[in-house]
Amino acid sequence: MNSLLLGSFPNKASLVTPGGSCWRSKNWTNNCLTSSYAPPTASWPKRKIKKEYNFLRFKQSSLVFRCEGIEGGPTCQECNRKHIVKATSGQSFESEPPAFDSKRILTSVKNSLDAFYRFSRPHTVIGTALSIVSVSLLAVQKSSDISPLFFTGVLEAVVAALFMNIYIVGLNQLSDIEIDKINKPYLPLASGEYSIGTGVTIVASFSLLSFWLGWIVGSWPLFWALFISFVLGTAYSIDVPLLRWKRFAVLAAMCILAVRAVIVQLAFFLHMQVLFQ
Repeated sequence: MNSLLLGSFPNKASLVTPGGSCWRSKNWTNNCLTSSYAPPTASWPKRKIKKEYNFLRFKQSSLVFRCEGIEGGPTCQECNRKHIVKATSGQSFESEPPAFDSKRILTSVKNSLDAFYRFSRPHTVIGTALSIVSVSLLAVQKSSDISPLFFTGVLEAVVAALFMNIYIVGLNQLSDIEIDKINKPYLPLASGEYSIGTGVTIVASFSLLSFWLGWIVGSWPLFWALFISFVLGTAYSIDVPLLRWKRFAVLAAMCILAVRAVIVQLAFFLHMQVLFQ
């Protein structure tokens, strides 16, 4: 029996217990084999599981650390979610800016036109245009006078007068910014939509355009009407010594009466008479 047991093992030295006492004894028995040699079959799986558990915990902590980066940073799921959203919606974002830009441009143009409409004081523009058209009709003596030449003359007079009208009302606003902040805060200069530089540029540009149009038309009544309106409108508003006639009721009324009742009526009537000759 003993020889059979010995034959089942390669050699004595290969079976050494942690203590090694049983295999060193010459008279070893089955009892010694069964009692002293007890392979740690129960403890080895536990140690292996514990090692694998510690390795997994270390790997998980390293992954969390890499995802978070800094304290308060996004987690792995949040990072992945952000990348997925960015990848799926990137194409739509690239296609949206043109529509957004067009909408912003339309809004900007609309606001600019609205500001210029308020700056030009449309009630004065409408009054000027109606006065010129009605006076021009007085110059018509026969039905044949209603011709393309007539409409051309009326259009030249209306456009030149409107340019000069914008100069006059614009200069008045430039001179009354502080007053308009209280009485008319909706005006572009008073509200801050227009800077003083913008107001000066508009006023100067429209005065030059008015004189340029009156000059190229070649009608002296039209040119003198524009020049006198320029002088009286400047004297009415500009704040310099001996001017700013709007401070005095009589002078202010005379300026308005001269432009609306005399110059517009007489000068533009003569302008149409010159065209018919």
